[in-house]
Amino acid sequence: MTRTYVVTGAASGIGATTAAALREQGHTVIGVDLKDVEVPADLSTPEGRADAAERASALAGGKVDGVIACAGIAAPIAKTFSINFFGVTEFLTGMLPALRNSDKPRAAVVSSMASLQQPSAELVEAGLSGNEALAIEVGTALAEQGPEAGYLNYSSSKRALSRWVRRESISEAWAGSSIPLNAVAPGTVITPMTEELLASPEGAAMVDASVPMPLNYHQPARSIADLLIWLTSEQNSHLAGQTIYCDGGADATLRGDDIWSWNDAK
Repeated sequence: MTRTYVVTGAASGIGATTAAALREQGHTVIGVDLKDVEVPADLSTPEGRADAAERASALAGGKVDGVIACAGIAAPIAKTFSINFFGVTEFLTGMLPALRNSDKPRAAVVSSMASLQQPSAELVEAGLSGNEALAIEVGTALAEQGPEAGYLNYSSSKRALSRWVRRESISEAWAGSSIPLNAVAPGTVITPMTEELLASPEGAAMVDASVPMPLNYHQPARSIADLLIWLTSEQNSHLAGQTIYCDGGADATLRGDDIWSWNDAK
């Protein structure tokens, strides 16, 4: 059965690959991005997100079966948090009315291996409390300290996003509306954004030190697209709140074989 999807970040990278794969399967895709899509939009602002959700819903005739949020950047600036966190969460919230008109609505977002890296606790909490003004203030202060501190805008955005997905997935708004909500965290994906960095031995070594991938090494965007498509398909009826690390074994390498004993009796 064909479905109607809204895909953000649809003009490049994982988003473009996901949109193309959905169209290959005969589905209708409404792309959202800065340009070269059905809904040109700036997801870095509240107005841009609200307008994008409204226009995408209208193009879909008021009923959307799946939303896949891929839009994001990795620059060491405050805008990264605005796009990666609020640009996903507020857009998804804006799409809820159209999703609820579907018989089998689904939603999935792209998180990152960076969700396991050191975040700024203050920045994460600003996001989860919905305080974008504070997030921009904190993120700007970090960026002014240089690229290393500025990168916390990225890791914090992905940590906050995975936590938001986990929290909201079981809420009345999502689970109560029978909408599975999940995230995918890629390892190192070969896209135009990473090709230049991975082209040099030094760049590849730096990436591999933080994201070790013993299974099949660096991955194509299609490996993430296929998982996003399954998560937003009719087949996914009960998976909720998960950040699935589709990462060539990076998560297992970094966190080891025991992520359960934190709750064991001491």
